Amino acid sequence: MITGSALLAFGPWLVRLADVGPISSAFWRLALAAPALILLARFTGGPGSFAPVRGRVLLLSAVAGLAFAADLAVWHLGIVRTTLANATLLANAATFLLPLYAMIWRQQRPGRGALLALLVAAIGMALLLGRSAELSPRHLAGDLLCLAAAVFYTGYLVAIDDVRGKLAALPALAMATLFGAIALAPLVEAGAFWPRDWWPILGLAIGSQVLGQGLIVYAVRHLSALVVGLSLLVQPAISAALGAARFGEIPGPAELAGMALVVAALVIARLPAKA
Repeated sequence: MITGSALLAFGPWLVRLADVGPISSAFWRLALAAPALILLARFTGGPGSFAPVRGRVLLLSAVAGLAFAADLAVWHLGIVRTTLANATLLANAATFLLPLYAMIWRQQRPGRGALLALLVAAIGMALLLGRSAELSPRHLAGDLLCLAAAVFYTGYLVAIDDVRGKLAALPALAMATLFGAIALAPLVEAGAFWPRDWWPILGLAIGSQVLGQGLIVYAVRHLSALVVGLSLLVQPAISAALGAARFGEIPGPAELAGMALVVAALVIARLPAKA
């Protein structure tokens, strides 16, 4: 779980390093990862092979892929406009949006922990957004794009959860990745599509999508929700360190306070109900 989280944390840095457009890097991430994930799903076998995929499962897989594609497209656009720490933290807002979705759409009454997490996260994000607004309109736009990515990622999680009822984790991820690549293909930037340096692109495809997502998909079945939540906090820590070391993105007091509140909310959201 920690290894997968650490690999995902390098994703925003690799997007910055890539010599293609943000949406093109998102396309390459999925297009290169899809064949590897399909082969892995084939070799691992078990319940949920590709043979019976049809009808509702195929439709839900396409919806999940479309939402994942939208998530990556707007997130990559946000990464090049804000700090690496903000990009990672705000994209994790799906953690708080899921209980909000359950409350509004499924009319489930949230527990005290979920409500407290939403409140703490809202205050933390307000601090981060306020600081970005002070820095420049470009920073604020980047933050808002990363928040939009979290909305799309929430849609992906809802759709993929239904797919998981029929498919095993790895085939479900492979299907969503394939459909996501197809959805992104028409949106790539014409003048900045073919990379001259393939290493950042391969890092995104293999490191983030195949190994990062694959390890997390495997690990979550064996760990409690709280351990998963704490392990995911490796991502903003590494992203913030990379941003400070490579791009001089040193957070100020308001940003540190906002980050601390968002991190606290991530932990609260995954605490057991009794806690």
